[in-house]
Amino acid sequence: MAGLAAGIRLAHFGKKVCIFERHNAVGGLNSFYSLSGRRYDVGLHAITNYVGPGVKGTPLGKLLRQLRIDREEWQLAPQRQSRIAFGPGGETSLCFTNDFAFFEEEVAREFPSQIDGFRRLVQRIRSYDEVSLSAQALSARSVVRAEIGDPLLEDMLFCPVMYYGSAQEHDMDFAQFVIMFKALFLEGFARPLGGVRVILRTLLEKYREAGGERRMKCGVRSIRVESGRAVGVVLDDGSEVGASLVLSSAGGPETAALLGAAGRPAEFPEGQLSYAETITVLNREPKDLGLGTDTIVFFNDSSRFSYERASSDVDLRSGVICLPNNFDYGTDRLEEGWFRTTCLASYDSWKRYSKDEYMAAKQRLFPLIQGSALRFLPEADREAVRVATVATDMFTPLTIERFTGRRRGAIYGSPSKNRLGETGVANVHLCGTDQGFLGIVGAMLSGISMANLHVLSKSVRV
Repeated sequence: MAGLAAGIRLAHFGKKVCIFERHNAVGGLNSFYSLSGRRYDVGLHAITNYVGPGVKGTPLGKLLRQLRIDREEWQLAPQRQSRIAFGPGGETSLCFTNDFAFFEEEVAREFPSQIDGFRRLVQRIRSYDEVSLSAQALSARSVVRAEIGDPLLEDMLFCPVMYYGSAQEHDMDFAQFVIMFKALFLEGFARPLGGVRVILRTLLEKYREAGGERRMKCGVRSIRVESGRAVGVVLDDGSEVGASLVLSSAGGPETAALLGAAGRPAEFPEGQLSYAETITVLNREPKDLGLGTDTIVFFNDSSRFSYERASSDVDLRSGVICLPNNFDYGTDRLEEGWFRTTCLASYDSWKRYSKDEYMAAKQRLFPLIQGSALRFLPEADREAVRVATVATDMFTPLTIERFTGRRRGAIYGSPSKNRLGETGVANVHLCGTDQGFLGIVGAMLSGISMANLHVLSKSVRV
């Protein structure tokens, strides 16, 4: 998403730009694939940062304006309601919608002694410049604890923002926390009826219309550097393409590897956090099977929320449930029912398996992951879900590494971010996850910001 957005922005201003994609589909961490004639979304649970038409001064509006996209082209359907559920069966819950006042009322209902501190925290979040390229590192936990005295509320606030945008265990940088808090709670969730394909199709159309070049199944093996500057890229087939500037959305550690001796790998340690996800396709609406009408459920069954590298194949203590049918599509609806569950997973555990052991582990763990989620959908009819299931699939950290190139399947990249997109080579810059703007909207804004900063503000031909 970051690379596509950067490419569109540059092409709009007459720059000669080419996007190289190793696979046969664009999108990276947010793409889709076909299996047995059915298309599955990857990554996308929801578009964050959603605001309604006419709301100005928001990331979504800036994105649409700079990429010259009409919001109608994305056909965004807002969420109805989502939920944060904590306890062995979700006994403590906070619901939220795209109306922040509703979430504030939920906090006041469940944590009346904490509401004043919560409002002070929200005021600090609203006034914080989270997109400043010179923001100093600051512990989000320390800031939140200064206002919130109840550890349960603290963890319930961190669970969604960490699952949707933290590459760091246990804590996160306050600027990252603010980005995600605004994206999830102060703004909100939406989804195109057609899923991530609608977003990607629009981006590709804008890129083609602007004259951008794209090469599919054409990966970059290395970035060639001479006298401290990149002079081109070496492709997987050994051919070379000259360039006076390179924007890389491959990630910090991955870009350092492409730069070889010129890279600075120590500045971008490999990420340790990865996920596994089960996907269940149903012949009925999820709500008809007792799965409820919540759009997304963030759950945790323990006394404290532990966002950390899994010590075994999967960590079933917490996770995310996504029910795409439960967005407000108006009179339209999805043709089939979808039930997705995401949890933390160990790359090292999955990596040790042989091919046969790997497939057996997926078969063994699928019902455990799904069952972990069903605990937080108390009206679910498990037998009815089983009977209504028409197809399933599952991805693991190895799937992520294979199809995105992210080392160790690290969804959110390195725990170290570089807001200026610097790599140590003057004309090679990061955009996307390891530049530091997260989420689908954040990734595209990263591409735009880096194109603006490193190219359009200067006289550089790319």
